[in-house]
Amino acid sequence: MSEQKILTQKQKMIYAFFRNKLGLIGAVTLTILYILAIFAGFISPYNMTTMHNNYRYLPPVRVHFFDHQGHFHTIPFVYGLKQVRNPVTFAMERKTNVSKMYPIHFLVRGEKWSFFGLFKSNLHLFGISSDAQMMLALFGTDKYGRDFFSRVLYGGQVSMSVGLVGVAISLILGALIGSISGYFGGTVDLVIQRMIELLMSFPRLPLWLALSMIIPPSWPSTWVYFGVVTVLSFLGWMGVARVVRGMVLSLREREFVLAAKLVGQSNLRIIWKHIIPNVMGYLIVVATLSIPGMILGESALSFLGLGIKEPMASWGLLLSEAQSISSIALYPWLMIPGIFIVITVLAFTFLGDSLRDTLDPYKVAKRS
Repeated sequence: MSEQKILTQKQKMIYAFFRNKLGLIGAVTLTILYILAIFAGFISPYNMTTMHNNYRYLPPVRVHFFDHQGHFHTIPFVYGLKQVRNPVTFAMERKTNVSKMYPIHFLVRGEKWSFFGLFKSNLHLFGISSDAQMMLALFGTDKYGRDFFSRVLYGGQVSMSVGLVGVAISLILGALIGSISGYFGGTVDLVIQRMIELLMSFPRLPLWLALSMIIPPSWPSTWVYFGVVTVLSFLGWMGVARVVRGMVLSLREREFVLAAKLVGQSNLRIIWKHIIPNVMGYLIVVATLSIPGMILGESALSFLGLGIKEPMASWGLLLSEAQSISSIALYPWLMIPGIFIVITVLAFTFLGDSLRDTLDPYKVAKRS
């Protein structure tokens, strides 16, 4: 009879994570979204700021493998456009010109783009000929004729990085302040907790709006980006600090903390080297679950015109173009950034729930 292999706690956690299908779906979805955002310049066929005046509010183009006669083409293509006057309204309208076919090629030369300022290139993953009288606008164009697909990819760089940077700052502040409050106790704990309660008594969205008004409108786009991250981080650390404080109250009486005191280690070193690593599992879970709130906060500020400004792009800023019912009715593709926001928030929520179940020590013990 063969012996049953005994799994370590780490192996049990990995096995439990891969058994959670929603968590895996969230992880794969986020991986794809971050790859699209990081390599936006290479993947997008156009620069996000390039205007094409002849293609304003162009609907999303269809990619074809079969032509109008039913013939199959191994290379995908798009049809051209022609201007036709409506006999009823006498207005000029765009119609598909089946006599013009523009094949889609891969690894083509086009407009220059920069990879986070490290290097520049004009190589794109796909595109059509530069002299084609047509745009490869997969998500359509906006009121200035800018490719919406490219702008959504570039907007993901801002919206998804705001969540990571903002949560990182919030977790560092919350973990340090909560650890100090729980470790020292007494007057220090009293003052910190009353300050947290005072800050938490303010409604979050109005306070975000008030803080965002401090950002000068004359600031460059990069400064505005970091200003928005600071505003979002200012209110994100308090909940973390309160939970970490409760965990530290029980950890400070453990044997490893008392042993560290006996060998003469400083209080700050004990907090940083011994206490915070023991709450790291909670911090990982709360980070994953807090990122959607940061993304929604940035989207709300940019949607209201108080966040990211042109020429930068974020999903909230792009979504602000669909504020009116008439815009949504006439140009429904302007709602595409909202779909990306929903997908990202759901993916982080699924991943956070999976990590919470995986890192739960009581559930890990039941698996043994």
